Amino acid sequence: MLSLAKHTFLLKEGFAKYGFAINTLGVTNSYATKSNNAAKNIVFVDGVRTPFLQSGTTYKNLMAYDLARHSLVALQRKIKFPKEIVEYIVYGTVIQELRVSNIAREAALAAGYSDRTPAHTVTMACISSNQALTTGMGLIACGVYDVIIAGGVEFMSDIPIRHSRRMRSLMLQANKAKTVGQKLSLLASVRPGHFVPDLPAVAEFSTNETMGHSSDRLAAAFGITRKEQDEYALRSHTLAANAQRQGYLSDLIPYKVPNVDQLVDKDNGIRVSTLEQLGKLKPAFVKPYGGVTAANASFLSDGASAALIMTEEKALQLGLVPKAYLRNFTYVSQDPADQLLLGPAYAIPQVLQKAKLNLKDIGVWEIHEAFAGQILANLKALDSNWFAQTYMGKSTKVGTPDLSKWNAWGGSLSIGHPFAATGVRLATHTANRMIREDQQFGLIAACAAGGQAVGMIMERYPGAKV
Repeated sequence: MLSLAKHTFLLKEGFAKYGFAINTLGVTNSYATKSNNAAKNIVFVDGVRTPFLQSGTTYKNLMAYDLARHSLVALQRKIKFPKEIVEYIVYGTVIQELRVSNIAREAALAAGYSDRTPAHTVTMACISSNQALTTGMGLIACGVYDVIIAGGVEFMSDIPIRHSRRMRSLMLQANKAKTVGQKLSLLASVRPGHFVPDLPAVAEFSTNETMGHSSDRLAAAFGITRKEQDEYALRSHTLAANAQRQGYLSDLIPYKVPNVDQLVDKDNGIRVSTLEQLGKLKPAFVKPYGGVTAANASFLSDGASAALIMTEEKALQLGLVPKAYLRNFTYVSQDPADQLLLGPAYAIPQVLQKAKLNLKDIGVWEIHEAFAGQILANLKALDSNWFAQTYMGKSTKVGTPDLSKWNAWGGSLSIGHPFAATGVRLATHTANRMIREDQQFGLIAACAAGGQAVGMIMERYPGAKV
């Protein structure tokens, strides 16, 4: 048997051979490489999306997987990059298709990307593809990868509907039953109530309140009238129609739906109406006094989006001219009961502070429009000293952004809002608008279920073209 002294000597010899240092108190690793904390420039090369369609229309017989695949194929065809350069793919989705739990991976395989390219799916409600983008930014910043595709997809035309919990329990028991008698006994216990389906939640889990009710309460708290909400909705649809007519929505890639003759080449929710027509609609949630209607709220939509991001160094090596730098981002959370949709009012000042910018520096604003009342409430909060002092811990208000630069091509109220696809749509519109409007900085903000929100800063790339 080896003595303790001899055993210790052999351990030291072995550790020394393989590059480890050892002392009498324990073992310490000695690394040959050093951490490089130098910041990398991360660029947004370009983004694409399917047309955003109202749920239950032309896409109704497809799957989310089909739309995600199209966005990945369209991105590669538009930019013309070799698929093998993509090192990682991350997609957002909110309501998952049961058969495709990791839609990022399945869509990537179907789109012809390498089976050696890892992919994962994230969810963060309406900011899921923002989370996909910033997850990609983090992987690049840490030096894990250089080239990433980030995207998102949502398909509300076909949502997973489960049997009731009691029925599911019986079915699981039946699967384990070994005799005919046991199975018949279970069958005899079935009652009509077992057949009531378990639908996906339309209310906040923590408060059991629908988002429409939250928007009505928020609008009431800030004194926003029904007419103001209708006026904002009309603005969104009018600006979107103008952008569509002028060809500014160039991120949209037409889609040929199988067994449908007409090519889908535009968003189908854009409808310019009149204030008189909007005023005739009845409140959808708080009746009869609420301000939220079918016309001034975002509608259930189907669609997918994708963007190529990478280090600036890699883009130059590949001969690509990016559209923008991805600069700063932040996520915020607040009370989901009283401030569910007020996230942008928190995220905007925080991300401006991180970027050392102010309101006047922002030439392009792209803000997710969940409800017209929600947008107007956030604008009032930003321009309120009381809100700044009470909730933000600031001495003075942030102020009101230049609304001539705010969602100039419309927004989710008009273009559509496939939950997990909106974030990349906002980023691509920000990049394209900065180029067309000759602006240096753009700011993205969006609220999400759970009382969360995102704020992001993008900067136009020198020499960028639409």
